[in-house]
Amino acid sequence: MSKADFSTRLSAKGQVVIPKPIRDANGWHEGLELVVEATGTSVVLRPRAESRARAAEALLGCAGYAGPRRTLAEMKKAIAREAKARK
Repeated sequence: MSKADFSTRLSAKGQVVIPKPIRDANGWHEGLELVVEATGTSVVLRPRAESRARAAEALLGCAGYAGPRRTLAEMKKAIAREAKARK
């Protein structure tokens, strides 16, 4: 991909649409926070590094469990029960 492959326009609100092939190539998704850095006559966009706490929050609920909350003791019991059943 060369530097001149894509073009975009600045809107009246100062918004710019980043072409889809560039977003896809960088793994950028809706809601991603970008740092805007002016470097002379160019502008550089890069993803803002997530803090460890924020990265951990993104993992919460990733297993897709939608049932009632369980205590740690209940989870340990269930794991032990399942391990025993698999022996």
